[in-house]
Amino acid sequence: QVQLVESGGGLVQAGGSLRLSCRAAGSIISIHVMGWYRQAPGEQRELVATISSGGSTHYVDSVKGRFNISSDNAKNMWYLQMNSLKPEDTAVYYCNADVSTTFVLRTYWGQGTQVTVSS
Repeated sequence: QVQLVESGGGLVQAGGSLRLSCRAAGSIISIHVMGWYRQAPGEQRELVATISSGGSTHYVDSVKGRFNISSDNAKNMWYLQMNSLKPEDTAVYYCNADVSTTFVLRTYWGQGTQVTVSS
């Protein structure tokens, strides 16, 4: 079994910064792609950013130039540095990862962490 644990959410004023962290623990053979998604009230969950085990990154257009995804593969951790935050960034942020264990490759999700940006 694999668990993803997030930390780092909170309340921040517009223009401020937050850093989210996600740690994967369990019977992990390898992690292939790590990502961050978010879901605002009444909205569908959307992709924010992904990073592969090789370091290739992808961002949704609305966060390009403001957010940065990074990872520490040795620690099975990845991060989302969020700068110049806007009220429209307010959402529950979820980390996820495609993980190989002894028996299967599947996608795992964290429990979510609230990010609130006040205007």
